[in-house]
Amino acid sequence: MGTEKLSTEQRRVEPRFDLPEVDAFTRPYWDAAAEGRLLIRRCGACGAAHHYPREFCPRCWSEDVSWEEASGDATLYTWSVVHRNDLPPFGSRVPYVAAVVDLAEGPRMMTEVVDCEEGALRIGMPLGVTFRDAAEGVAVALFRPVDAVDTGACA
Repeated sequence: MGTEKLSTEQRRVEPRFDLPEVDAFTRPYWDAAAEGRLLIRRCGACGAAHHYPREFCPRCWSEDVSWEEASGDATLYTWSVVHRNDLPPFGSRVPYVAAVVDLAEGPRMMTEVVDCEEGALRIGMPLGVTFRDAAEGVAVALFRPVDAVDTGACA
């Protein structure tokens, strides 16, 4: 088996592990995120909201689900401060706060908390959605404390 030599251009381009694989089903979610809006899915049969986007309700298995714009309000459920991550581009962001938040609509969501020192983080603290441009036309939902600007507690 022969070995291939990579061109200079191929060696310079590192893979990105923070970009979604957008498909026809998830495109509305990613398009909304690029516009600064957070979408969730809601079941027409049982009324439950869920996230991450699925084509069926994980509670009752109904396929009667539709997109709904979320309020962007959440509370901090848990978090961990990441001090080392070798996957590009996360290594250049350390330390960062990986978190799970409870959306006001009910679902839990894995995310990142920004604009807050780790010592100021508290379970149950109110958060609001914000977005990071990850690539052209692609934005990722993050959360920040709602009172960070007002009080400076998490600046």
